[in-house]
Amino acid sequence: MEADRPILSLRLLGPLEILRDGVPVALPASRKLRALLAYLVLAPHAVGRGRLCELLWDVPNDPRGELRWCLSKLRAALDTPDRRRVITPGDTVALDLEGCHVDALEISHAAAQGIATLDVERLQALAGLFAGDLLDGLELERSPLFDGWLVAQRRRFHAYHAAVLEQLAANHPAGSPEMSTHLDKWVELEPFDTRAHLALLSNLAERGAIGAAEEHLASAARLFQSEELDFAPLRAAWQAIRHQQSSSPLKSQPAGLSTLPQLVVTADDVATVEPSQASLAVMPFVEESGGRGGLADGFTHDIITRLAKLRDFFVIARGSVFALAEKAIAPEEAGRKLGVDYVATGTVRSLTGRLIVSVELVEVRTARIVWAETFERRPDDLFAVLDDIGDSIVSSISAEIETVERNRAMLKAPNSLNAWEAYHRGLWHMYRFTQAENEQARHFFDKALQLDPTFARAYAGLSFTHWQNAFQRWGDRDRESALAYESAGHSLLVDDHNPAAHWAMGRALWLRGEQDGSLSELERAVDLSPNFALGHYALSFVHSQSGDPQAAISSSDHSRHLSPFDPLLFGMLGSRAMSHVRLGQFEEAAEWALKAAARPNAHTIILAIAAHCLALAGRLEEARGFAAAIPRTLPDYRADDFIGTFRFDPDAEALFRQGARRIGLS
Repeated sequence: MEADRPILSLRLLGPLEILRDGVPVALPASRKLRALLAYLVLAPHAVGRGRLCELLWDVPNDPRGELRWCLSKLRAALDTPDRRRVITPGDTVALDLEGCHVDALEISHAAAQGIATLDVERLQALAGLFAGDLLDGLELERSPLFDGWLVAQRRRFHAYHAAVLEQLAANHPAGSPEMSTHLDKWVELEPFDTRAHLALLSNLAERGAIGAAEEHLASAARLFQSEELDFAPLRAAWQAIRHQQSSSPLKSQPAGLSTLPQLVVTADDVATVEPSQASLAVMPFVEESGGRGGLADGFTHDIITRLAKLRDFFVIARGSVFALAEKAIAPEEAGRKLGVDYVATGTVRSLTGRLIVSVELVEVRTARIVWAETFERRPDDLFAVLDDIGDSIVSSISAEIETVERNRAMLKAPNSLNAWEAYHRGLWHMYRFTQAENEQARHFFDKALQLDPTFARAYAGLSFTHWQNAFQRWGDRDRESALAYESAGHSLLVDDHNPAAHWAMGRALWLRGEQDGSLSELERAVDLSPNFALGHYALSFVHSQSGDPQAAISSSDHSRHLSPFDPLLFGMLGSRAMSHVRLGQFEEAAEWALKAAARPNAHTIILAIAAHCLALAGRLEEARGFAAAIPRTLPDYRADDFIGTFRFDPDAEALFRQGARRIGLS
């Protein structure tokens, strides 16, 4: 029976242990056996035998023979007569850990969920799992690939531990013994994290232990100076706490870590400032052998440059991140030193016939991995391959940060939003594509601009809401077109180098029937930032109706390559469908239109595209099904409405009217 099965536990934090019903399972005294077990436990999928041999053995006489020996010992330790835990599909190896308790995996899953979202009981349980470093005491000789992996994993779990302690401290009343215990552990774990020291100092001040706080401040100053680190921000923050105490009654000060002064270095002092946008540091990519330079450094520089061109968020300059990397500072610690919200790290690995690039994006505050991916290509044309991988990395980082910021803004009270948060709250509503949500988006973009009249992307967002009102016939088309044009103009005045500003102007000019001007602005947007997916999509949209249909298909494909999960994916697919109609490829048009209509946020006009494309392909029953759904939101919808929405050339208009007649929409 399932209930009678022994409970298998694996402990990776601290010295590695296997326990069955709490009783340790003996393992041979082999360090590589333990290394293999840990690597397989943390691997997200099955690992090739060749990869494992390369990782753990420095070209011995028979690496596969040694791997087979290790696997046989793991089977003896993990397998039971009714359950195989070590599985070897094909030429790969994986572990079946269903029903097992694995400390490292439990913590990883909690981090993916978001450490800041966990309750105190769960946080305390997680804190109890940290019995030491990952694989404490385990070191391998002549295994540089494994050593590099182990260092990265130890840093990751170290950051998780710090995030758990920070949240535990934040969830206890200021001055309580529990809070003090967690803060002491946090400072011990992260001796150069200024936030940890500041939290401890604030807690001591709350308890009235000013003398102890001053002693800690002096000790921390000596520690920072010994490492040639700037201590001025922490000293200034402590002075701000003391000033706050002297200027208002202590009992009136709210408890908790959320009230700590912000550590922001200025030319003269430290001050509390409102963040204007999210910030990112891209740490230098490394060769997986542990080295730096050459290909990896050039690739890092390229990604930093591309991200900066997007102007979505603040990107730390190349010199700063490379300087920190030279001091061998861990990425999460570097993120705290730089005061950024996100840190991206990566490795580059060149093999015969393969180039492998792995990337992680981490939210510094919670140590949560927001996004991770591995890209593997054949380096037939090395520069083209790096360009392709760079496109994917830059677009993914931008999209993931935007998603996190949108979701975070939705959790805050509307009257507490700063300009950056109000803008992302607007994006959240904008991507719902209903009239009511579009109005909510307009409200939040307006709020962002009231708080920051120089926010170019907020003007572009405002222009988008007016564009939607005109396009979807939710308001007077001429008036809304004028407002879309006006808002886009403000965006350009604020930041003429922002691709979103030119994107907004290009779309506004399309509404006004100025196709040449529209294409010029959209081409300027993608010239400024080749990774700007919405710019490529807008080019596809304009070309699909009366421009070059082949160019429209190319731009549609490129926009989807850059942003495969974009909220406007239905539009990218719909533009491709209309392009195929103009090329006389009706069956292809129908298939792409169906993909567009299948997107969960596809609006009624996308359903109309599907109905017309399916009708032209002779798939009348499917076409009538889509046509029947249109009047639910657009009553009395006819072919003139469809044609009036777009700006087709005469030949394309004739084709779509032909499709409308086939299903009774003429």
